[in-house]
Amino acid sequence: MPRPFRLCFLALMASVSACSDSPWNNPYPDTESDSNIYYDSFSEQPRHLDPISSYSSNEYVFIGQIYEPPLQYHFLKRPYELIPLTATKVPEPDYVDKEGRALTGDAEAGEVFRVRYRITIQPGILYQPHPAFARNATGDYLYHHLSAAYVQTVHTLEDFAVVGTRELTASDYVYQIKRMAHPRVHSPVAGLMGKYILGLEELATRLANEYSVQAPDKSTFIDLREYEMEGARAIDKYTFEITLQEKYPQFLYWLTMSFFAPMPWEADYFYAQPGMSDRNISLDWFPVGTGPFMLTENNPNRRMVLQRNPNFRGEPFPTEGDSGDSESGLLVDAGLPMPFIDTAMFSLEKEAIPAWNKFLQGYYETSGIVSDSFDQAVQFNAQGEAQLTSEMQDKGISLLTAVTSSTFYMGFNMLDDTVGGDSERARLLRRAISIVMDYEEFISIFSNGRGVPAQGPIPPGIFGYVAGEAGINPYVYAWDNGKAKRRSVAEAQTLMTAAGYPAGREPQSGQPLVLNLDTPAAGPGSKAIFDWLRKQFAKLGINLVIRATDYNRFQEKMLKGTAQIFQWGWNADYPDPENFFFLLYGANSKVDNNGENAANYKNEEFDQLFNQMKNMTNRQQRQKLIDQMVEIVRYDAPWLWGYHPVGFSLHHSWYRNAKPNLMANNTLKYIRIQPLLRKEMRARWNQPVWWPVGVLFILIIAAMIPAIIAYRKRERSPVL
Repeated sequence: MPRPFRLCFLALMASVSACSDSPWNNPYPDTESDSNIYYDSFSEQPRHLDPISSYSSNEYVFIGQIYEPPLQYHFLKRPYELIPLTATKVPEPDYVDKEGRALTGDAEAGEVFRVRYRITIQPGILYQPHPAFARNATGDYLYHHLSAAYVQTVHTLEDFAVVGTRELTASDYVYQIKRMAHPRVHSPVAGLMGKYILGLEELATRLANEYSVQAPDKSTFIDLREYEMEGARAIDKYTFEITLQEKYPQFLYWLTMSFFAPMPWEADYFYAQPGMSDRNISLDWFPVGTGPFMLTENNPNRRMVLQRNPNFRGEPFPTEGDSGDSESGLLVDAGLPMPFIDTAMFSLEKEAIPAWNKFLQGYYETSGIVSDSFDQAVQFNAQGEAQLTSEMQDKGISLLTAVTSSTFYMGFNMLDDTVGGDSERARLLRRAISIVMDYEEFISIFSNGRGVPAQGPIPPGIFGYVAGEAGINPYVYAWDNGKAKRRSVAEAQTLMTAAGYPAGREPQSGQPLVLNLDTPAAGPGSKAIFDWLRKQFAKLGINLVIRATDYNRFQEKMLKGTAQIFQWGWNADYPDPENFFFLLYGANSKVDNNGENAANYKNEEFDQLFNQMKNMTNRQQRQKLIDQMVEIVRYDAPWLWGYHPVGFSLHHSWYRNAKPNLMANNTLKYIRIQPLLRKEMRARWNQPVWWPVGVLFILIIAAMIPAIIAYRKRERSPVL
């Protein structure tokens, strides 16, 4: 065979031999194709995996599967319902007065002197395998007294040859609560919890004083078992008690969060040894929990891997849910032990488009929808309902939507001379602006229709929210043909005239009213939004000046009260109206108290109702107070209420038990994957296209024919 033909033949054979049963573009090893592995992505490195420090959703993706606080949210039921996790039951608060006499649950907050929660945990719960628990034959800990030379040989937990475990005890929960006061550990909720948990602030002061004198080395272990704290103490091996200084019914929600997950003292001691943190051997990198999964690979520049905890006791899938859950197949696994997957692999994806493409190829189980890909995935029918495109339906992809427990709003600085205050003039101005800010249009243009215009501070799904005609903001909307309709620009212009700004002009100068919007948004992506905002204010003749700045400068303006109008948002920490109303509570003023009341709104009646409402349980009396509070803030309009985002998520046909749960952080255990169906779909969707290779081969041969002819002609020519 002539050499040119031989080269082409070898190239073609190499291409053909590269074929296998696995798609060419498979980013995972072929050996994983049939495995019970869940694949997902993350976009930014988790900063804290220590549950006492973590307060970010990208961190909760991991620690929520590893750590187990006493309580959790029911996976299926709505409204959200608290149920036990490691606890044997949801604890009931015991109220006592100053004389130690028991009070009933409906006692007024002023009567309550102490609140005690007694929590009993299930026996037999074991921690994941970990070197912190490893012991030798005589019972001594193997890795609690490491030399500096030994530490230098350690790069990861796998370098410790022996692991151990032990049973979860009530003391581990007490130890974690005390860690909120630890001078070396920053907990973002320490200040808040110090106001409620008896003795926590005093312990923090004591530890800070002793630590600075006796333990200057930050690697030194502080044995919190040696410090008593009245507000958190173990009663016996499986029971502990938390004492609050005042009535705070929302405290039960905090018992679902990782701040109240157990921490074994052995792990704290193990990681506190000198040199360990310098090698990233710490709780921030290697969690220690009792949950269904454990972190076995932490490479935030590539991937994070969770594997089934071999010591996990097994937890049954819920046996009941909401109406329709059974028909939707959400109770097929009722009573079966969880978790259902063996491994969860999260790959780093810094850009949204590659992650989206891998989802469409079947290499990620679920996906959100970025704006650039929205039209490819979702279309709206004549009734305005979101539905999947034919391309998505052909792939068997399903769509889940849920109104998030969040709010994005535009606020007025109530300390400002023009838009603030409780004068009728300022109030009418704020209402007029509220009408012309067409958030229906904003949601359509900038959020692909993924949002619900807000009628007040409380989002759907939170107690106190009222739907339908009774729940509309009558100052901005009217009820028309069974739905809320934004009032007309003409009505807003009438309000402007009543406020003393006819046609949006200052009465003294005759010039257009100029208002300033402060925002940390910047860059070319914000220009369209800024133009839209100016257009809305221009409907009233107002000249809106956008003052964009960096976030630090923006925060400084908010703290000093120099911003006039601003945009902000809030995500619920727990499903309770108090978590939204406190954004308007006078004592939480941003300027006066560095609180979360960014509008610096103060209304004496509202504040009185807030103090009554915040400590009440959810019943009709509380609803009446909430209705009064909502009416007050609608009337005063310190916020332009904005909208509540709607979350859109997609999942493949092999992904089971999909139901949005906006409060729970431990949902990985409920997921079931069908690996064989996934393998089949991947192979179908990622078939190599061979005809371009064939065409290329023919073109190469055609291009080489003249050279081949010349070669053969030269070979046959006579020798001179």
